[in-house]
Amino acid sequence: MTFDELNLDPRILKAIAETGYTTPTPIQAEGIPPALEGQDVLGIAQTGTGKTAAFSIPMINRLVKGRARARMPRTLVLAPTRELAAQVAENFETYSKHVKLSMALLIGGVSFKDQDQKIDRGVDVLIATPGRLLDHVERGKLMLSGIEIMVVDEADRMLDMGFIPDIERIFKMTPFTRQTLFFSATMPPEITRLTQEFLSNPKRVEVARASSASETITQGLVSVSAERKDKLPNAKREALRTILKDEGDAVTNAIIFCNRKRDIGVVEKSLKKHGFSVGSLHGDLDQRVRMATLDDFRENRITLLVASDVAARGLDIPAVSHVFNFDVPTHAEDYVHRIGRTGRAGRSGKAYTLASAAEGKYVEQIEAMLKTEIPKLDMPGMPAETVAKPAPAEEEKPKASRTRRGSRPKSSRGDKESGASEAPSKPEQQAEPVKEEARAEKRAPRQDQPAPRRNEERADDSRGRRRDGGGRDGGRGRDDRGPRVKGLGDHMPAFMLIPIPTITSTPADDDDAEPKRNAA
Repeated sequence: MTFDELNLDPRILKAIAETGYTTPTPIQAEGIPPALEGQDVLGIAQTGTGKTAAFSIPMINRLVKGRARARMPRTLVLAPTRELAAQVAENFETYSKHVKLSMALLIGGVSFKDQDQKIDRGVDVLIATPGRLLDHVERGKLMLSGIEIMVVDEADRMLDMGFIPDIERIFKMTPFTRQTLFFSATMPPEITRLTQEFLSNPKRVEVARASSASETITQGLVSVSAERKDKLPNAKREALRTILKDEGDAVTNAIIFCNRKRDIGVVEKSLKKHGFSVGSLHGDLDQRVRMATLDDFRENRITLLVASDVAARGLDIPAVSHVFNFDVPTHAEDYVHRIGRTGRAGRSGKAYTLASAAEGKYVEQIEAMLKTEIPKLDMPGMPAETVAKPAPAEEEKPKASRTRRGSRPKSSRGDKESGASEAPSKPEQQAEPVKEEARAEKRAPRQDQPAPRRNEERADDSRGRRRDGGGRDGGRGRDDRGPRVKGLGDHMPAFMLIPIPTITSTPADDDDAEPKRNAA
């Protein structure tokens, strides 16, 4: 089948031909015809199979007829992340460049004013994330009563991000006569419930088994371990660099996924330090920085992209040759989406996963979902300390003896009780006269300093310090380090001479009576 057989508008066929595509993918071939007829579609396909074109092409074909009204968009596309929403907008611009259609993109990190101006003029296609869309609705700047077609993209990702209550609320704002196109890579029970509630007799299009990886991707599992737990991240970084060097020029573009945002910065700095061209992408970055980083990655200005799962969904960058899981994803479904960034549009790709012993349970969950084992790889260039091996037993360290501060250990005191002591070695005997001279010099007072006080004077002074509360040193017997603090003196402070009023008890039968105050 070709696109010419799908009864599309000639202007749309011209735009598709200019992109270089001639044959639709399975999800497009099965999903576009019922969508053109106005039927609800439930599309289930792994990432990278062309789901965006499967709903954008029939939407544009239906929008050719009609006109948009102010603040009332004709179609609505919901995406879980800003990057995916921006990519959907790019697809609409590509396929509708020969058709006069207006479009607005509502995502966070962008000024409300610019978005309001586009909505006020009227848009045919509204692409938004759920949070920003509801912000515009609550501000009274947007009405969803004119929606003809509603699309939910990456529904399972919506579930992971906690957007399902927002999705239900948005569905109830749209007319029940709308057409709904619902796409997801996996079908958890909550997503199934959502489709049963808001879709009307949908055409189910499933081109691949749910939660399955593309056959064009070569997977590999590299075991990494270290002698100590705190050395494991360093061992993983070294293993990553080793694989990158072994792959060499085969790495055209690669995405490195980390579970934690703090690890993204560490891995990025490590790769930069070793001469790699690398950038980072995660949810805490400003939207302009995120878009600029993605543009640099698409244009090959940077080769490696260290990212969180914000880059695991919907990013269509065909040139990605490798995907590295620096951390094993804690959710098995995320593994499919991560490695789906490579091997797209029929291309081949490689996906490496660096796993420690503690992450073995997550690897087992992934293999159970895939119903196959991930091939274990033994990298020949891997440093010895990063290859998985049982951790050596820790040697028992001698316990340190607990002694009072300032006292010497028993081994250096000698056996005073028995009167026996070890004989000093020859070097110690030679150094003994020098030590005695030093001690004598230390005991002798200098000419510019007063002679040390006698024991009786020091004892009287210490007793005086204990009587008056210890002074600055708290009575611990230390020498004074400055003038003493003066107290209040021997007189009674004036505030302590103020009489305290007393409250006399009231009669038991008069509860409302006010208490009488007597001066002391």
